[in-house]
Formats: sequence, structure tokens, C-alpha cells
Amino acid sequence: MQCLFMVDKRKYFKLQQEEIAKIKQSGKKPSLLLHVCCGPCTSGPLLALAEIFEVTLTYNNSNIFPKSEWQRRLWTLEEMLKKFERKYGHKINLVAFAYDETYQKEVLSPYADEKEGGKRCHICFENRMKEAFAFAQENGFEYFTTVMSISRQKDAIKLNEIGEKLASLFPKTKYFYSDFKKGNGQIVKDQLTKEFELYNQNYCGCIYTYKDGQKRNEAALAKQKAEELKNR
Repeated sequence: MQCLFMVDKRKYFKLQQEEIAKIKQSGKKPSLLLHVCCGPCTSGPLLALAEIFEVTLTYNNSNIFPKSEWQRRLWTLEEMLKKFERKYGHKINLVAFAYDETYQKEVLSPYADEKEGGKRCHICFENRMKEAFAFAQENGFEYFTTVMSISRQKDAIKLNEIGEKLASLFPKTKYFYSDFKKGNGQIVKDQLTKEFELYNQNYCGCIYTYKDGQKRNEAALAKQKAEELKNR
């Protein structure tokens, strides 16, 4: 059973590599709309995709709280793209959707008691992916995917199940299966985040994970102060 589970966990990375091989063989460079959540999480996947696709990014993340944090992540993303272009020569277009002040209340608050990684997160993933997928089809993109599978805290199986479900709604744009954590993707992302000196947030985005992040910060500060007192 364990062996079968491990094979299933690598399924989407295998599909990712197989699709890339087909595209390379075709000699074409199709268009891809890539949903992104922040600069650090975008860096590694973008490096893997920029040689294969004509990539455009979409930043539609009104789940991020507060708005100042949404803006900070957008600025970090823009800064990352400048540094990425200087290093790798790829100029990447970015489409940023307006911030929706009602998102937290209307979409997420009914699931306030859910733990991170549960139903609230899955609804949030699907909401943002659907919005971006619709944009991809409306604007003639050949492929669509999200960078979110790069995160250690996000389940690539669930994300790809959502992508597969949404693909039936937008048949003119092909969903690109992926698991960007695999194949040293997480290592590359961490290296580029450090090299590009990117702001790296300590919570996913919504008001509920924001509160969890604050608690982690407070615990870290308390530990630091305890260590300082101990070493006096």
C-alpha cells in the first residue's frame, strides 16, 4: 500500500514531464497563463516553464489579508520578474486583478473554523483558479496552471483535482498538470528566493492564517528573549 501511495504522489510530476516532452517534440512554444500567489513561489516554477511556454502571470489573490500584505507580495513579485529577466533573459508579462475587499467575508468567513489545509483552503484554491482559468480561455491561452503546488503546505493532488474539474468548464484552454515541488523544484525555489533577496511571508494569506502567523511570530520573539536572558 505504501508503494502505491508513493506512486500516486508522483503522478502529477510525471504528467508534467510528459507534457513538457510532447511540447518540446512539437517544436512550438505554446502560451500559458500561470496563476501565481507571490514572488518566491513563482520563481522556481517560472524557471522550469519559461523555456517551454510563452508565459503570462496572473495575480488574482484577494484572499490575502490585509490589503497592505497583498500589495507587498505584488511588489515582491514585480521585483522578482525584473531580476529574473536580467538573469535569464525572459521578459514575463503580469496581469494583476484588482483587490476585492469583500473576499474575506463573502468567500472565507463561512469556513472560519476550518483548519488550514481543509475545506476553507480548497474553496479558496478553486475560487482563484476558476477566475484565472476563465481569464485564460477568454484571452486565448493554450494552457493554464497554478504555481501553488510548489508549497510544502499545499496538496498537489487536491490542486490538480481542482484543475481537472475546472478544465471541463473551460475546454478551449488545456489544464497543465503539475507538481512543482518534485524534481528539486522546492530547492530551486529556495535558492532563487535567497539569491533575489525576496520577501518571504510566514503565512498563506487569509485573515485566519494571518492570525496563526502572528502567533508564530510572538512565539519566536518570546523564545529569542528567553535565549538572550539565559545568555546574559
